[in-house]
Amino acid sequence: MAGYYVIRPSANLKYYFTLEAENREKVLTSEMYNLKSSAREGIASVRVNSPIDARYMRKRSTRGLAYFVLTAANGEPIGTSEEYSSSQAMEDGISVVKRIGPTAVEVDRT
Repeated sequence: MAGYYVIRPSANLKYYFTLEAENREKVLTSEMYNLKSSAREGIASVRVNSPIDARYMRKRSTRGLAYFVLTAANGEPIGTSEEYSSSQAMEDGISVVKRIGPTAVEVDRT
């Protein structure tokens, strides 16, 4: 299976999505949404913004590990990556999101 988005419920009755690569590794996790329809709008935003390199904020965690935040055109965060062991691993993660983000299918696990 190619990469895919998974919509899930959270423990506090909100919704979020993850973008998972072909190997089932999570490469992006969204914020929490009050409505499932809002999570779907977030997925639509990833589809539009993921191919654009300028939408990726490359950061370092408090532990000094590399991660990225994908933002919308208005600068608002859409999703955040996991922490990576190196800057190159983070760039590889960005490449995966750029490649699968626009066309990944949606899986509803609510």
